Amino acid sequence: MKFDQINWGIIGCGNVTEVKSGPAFQKAEHSSLVAVMRRDKEKAADYAKRHGVPKWYHQADGLINDPEVNAIYIATPPDTHAQYAIQAMRAGKPVYVEKPMALNHAECQQMIEVSKETGMPLFVAYYRRTLPAFLKMKELVESGVIGKPISVSITLVKGASEQDKNTSNDNWRVDPKAAGAGYFFDLASHQLDYLDFLFGPITRVAGTAVNRSGLYRAEDTVVASFAMESGVVGNGLWSFVADESATKDDLEIIGTKGKINLPSFQHTDLKLTTAKGTLSFSFQNPENISYNLVDQVVQSLRGEAECVSTGVSAARTNWVMEQIVQDYYH
Repeated sequence: MKFDQINWGIIGCGNVTEVKSGPAFQKAEHSSLVAVMRRDKEKAADYAKRHGVPKWYHQADGLINDPEVNAIYIATPPDTHAQYAIQAMRAGKPVYVEKPMALNHAECQQMIEVSKETGMPLFVAYYRRTLPAFLKMKELVESGVIGKPISVSITLVKGASEQDKNTSNDNWRVDPKAAGAGYFFDLASHQLDYLDFLFGPITRVAGTAVNRSGLYRAEDTVVASFAMESGVVGNGLWSFVADESATKDDLEIIGTKGKINLPSFQHTDLKLTTAKGTLSFSFQNPENISYNLVDQVVQSLRGEAECVSTGVSAARTNWVMEQIVQDYYH
């Protein structure tokens, strides 16, 4: 199925759509944002007015069945991703869904089945697959400059936010019923998906999740070890309640002739270290961080390019994360 002009509707126009993603649908060529939906009528109307969107809805059905909308971006919490994606695809509309793809791997599989059944494309917002620094890391690995890749190590350690410390605050990201797990699902999903892009699917994984702070029900600290299809092995440490002095954000790839370091979330330089010394590479991200991927999705729907982040690839990341935290939740 090919489209000429992609007319997007957004279900769930919250914070993530303000700068990170929403404007990208208006900036990409052959793409426009024609409708938005939020359950709060006033907030839906306000978003539409501020972003110059012609129509707004407070119920998803209205947007999904709008004949002018021919593709749908779902930016709600993960507990409704599958429901809305399936409804949209059955209405004959391709879907671009926020990450993580769904609440659990079983829901991801349902979404993939409906995509096959309806012929509707299904994409997931793992935009690091299209960002310059992460593409440079992939290029360096594939060039052989660090020799044969041996291992990868992920470290993401940060302190609890003021919102986390105020237990009366309603934060869906640490509510497993809404998010699938805690910040691990929200943030580590980007990193694990990128490793899938870099080295192929993770085929073996084990992990332990614990809650050391008691601030919320979800896990707050996670460790994992894994092996990828390519033979590269890895480990990860994620903690969201550490002392500020321990703050660290690093993705390190070690090879037989060097290493590469890149933070996953801080916008600082990529560092390549070999026998010749250390080189730094700086990058400029698009103003709207999702732009490169949104543009690729639009090109894919027009039959002009293949998209690097699909429901099939994203479901693998849900499976990996589920394996890591399963003991905590069972």
